[in-house]
Amino acid sequence: MTIKIFPSSPRPDRKKAVSGKALGLGLAFAGVAALGLGGLGFSRLVAQVDGDRGIAPLASSADIEVDNIRVDVTAKTGAEARTKGWKEAQKLAWKKIGGPDMPLESIDAMVSSVVIEKEQVGPHRYIATLGVIFDKTKAGQWVGKGGAMARSAPLLVIPVLYSGGVRQVFEVRGPWQRAWAEFQTSATPVDYVRPTGAGGESLILTAGQPGRRSRLWWSTVLGQFNASDVLTPVARLERQWPGGPVKGTFTARYGPDNKFLEKFTMDAPSEQALPEMLERAVERMDEIYRGALARGELTPDATLRAGNAELDRAFAQLREKLMPGGGPAPLPEAQLVPPPPQPTVTDSAPAAPAETVNIQFATPDAAALDAALAAVRGVPGVRGASTVSLAIGGTSVMRVNMVGGSERLAAALRGQGWQVSGSGNTLRISR
Repeated sequence: MTIKIFPSSPRPDRKKAVSGKALGLGLAFAGVAALGLGGLGFSRLVAQVDGDRGIAPLASSADIEVDNIRVDVTAKTGAEARTKGWKEAQKLAWKKIGGPDMPLESIDAMVSSVVIEKEQVGPHRYIATLGVIFDKTKAGQWVGKGGAMARSAPLLVIPVLYSGGVRQVFEVRGPWQRAWAEFQTSATPVDYVRPTGAGGESLILTAGQPGRRSRLWWSTVLGQFNASDVLTPVARLERQWPGGPVKGTFTARYGPDNKFLEKFTMDAPSEQALPEMLERAVERMDEIYRGALARGELTPDATLRAGNAELDRAFAQLREKLMPGGGPAPLPEAQLVPPPPQPTVTDSAPAAPAETVNIQFATPDAAALDAALAAVRGVPGVRGASTVSLAIGGTSVMRVNMVGGSERLAAALRGQGWQVSGSGNTLRISR
């Protein structure tokens, strides 16, 4: 069994991140002072996606790691108390990951290492925060991916933080997103998809995204992350005074409709204890989502993957709820007049082949995307239309399979009130 001893601060990267941020602020203030003294008359435009936006998630180890196990034991000597504390940590870690009851000797045989995060050794007492790593080959038959637990579908995680009257996800490097990035997912049956917030991810996954209901928009976003549905863990932090106690209210939500699962609160005695509280909150969130998975509540929303047929069925159910009687009563059979027979026209000409047309259109928001796709799909002769490039706040591109070519498609869109420009197989439309 390997023993890994870490310094008293188990997350040395936090210190580096803070010092780097302080250095950046210092350089920024120095630059402002230089501009003021030198009288330089120029300004610099900073892109909206510049800077450090998020923390990349930890790579899930092949082994099963359980962190933040607290022990407080006594014995005749400090050495005996330490050994007793390690054994107690192994039992608590095994119980935490849902392992079955078995002798301590059997559990110890599956432990590959013990990680010492913090410890205090006295003459007769041992107080520590430990981590236990179980060998995947030995423990996998009981817990984890190799056990009997059913794995969930890939679920996108959007950790929303309310702090200081501002809500955020990847706008800055926040402590809530960091806690999710540092969570070890090897022992949980929930398949979390954790974005890094790099590049355009900070523009798409905002704090307002869980409030959107457009299934087309959600399908596009989830497709970019190869996810089937979305989880929204929300944290609201309230500080009593600067550097004082911090109260956290945490809400577990899921799905494109932002459905409520459970809420709980935690307290941190000081700002220094906030990271530890958020780590425990993530573990509690994982327990909530694991329970929801066991109850069958984390099944991906069918409207996200089944297309228009499932949407029509959902609208029919909604119409039935709003109009239980099914609308106005039907006419009696005596008043029903059969429609005149329609002449049958036989077209011996072969069907025209479908052509591919690329359409550029402005998408300031999700509603504009839905409107453009609905307009194009409603044109007779369109066999399919899908976005190949999505840019909310810019220009998106859709690819259309059209019988009759771009000229027929352009004429139909002009008839709907769209302004159409371009030539060949590339068109640009606008309102």
